[in-house]
Amino acid sequence: MNLFEQIWQQFAGQSLLELMAVILALMYVWLAARKNMLCWLCAFVSSTIFAMLFWQYGLPFQSALNVYYVVMAVYGFWQWQRRNSEETFTRRLSWRLHGLVIIVLACAAWLVGTLAAPFFTEQWIMLDAAITVFSVFTTVLVAHRVWENWLYWLVINSAAVWLYAQTGLYLTAMLFVCYIGFSVYGLIHWRQDIRES
Repeated sequence: MNLFEQIWQQFAGQSLLELMAVILALMYVWLAARKNMLCWLCAFVSSTIFAMLFWQYGLPFQSALNVYYVVMAVYGFWQWQRRNSEETFTRRLSWRLHGLVIIVLACAAWLVGTLAAPFFTEQWIMLDAAITVFSVFTTVLVAHRVWENWLYWLVINSAAVWLYAQTGLYLTAMLFVCYIGFSVYGLIHWRQDIRES
């Protein structure tokens, strides 16, 4: 069997539920990059589906993260809805603050992974924990329209591609490859808002 046939068989074995979650998640990121509030509805539904799927595949932190995303979809919608029309859409934070945040989040990820390791047999628990901890913070940045969220997502999504490919969630890995592209698009699109202000 050649490589193409092997890849096709793996993708053909993916669930319809995962496909639906992937499509809605793509719509979420595309709409968020375009600053469209409907992104939060897509996030709500796709995250609900992914929470169930990740639990079934033995990724407890990714499952918990998606439960968090469901809550953040409601919060993000509320946060974007209450924005003053005179206010610039995009905000910035200092690089010094980001440096401090990265150190704190890396320590938190290590702690979470270390504490969880005795309870789970999955070999990717530390990476799962790191992706989760950084994603929790970065989702808050999105809700508050902070431009640098797209930089965080570039790194997080790259790590997630590898994690999902290793666990057999190939459609989800492909989704995160697309997320990398959308992160670049969001960086550019939201940067224009900063320049115009």
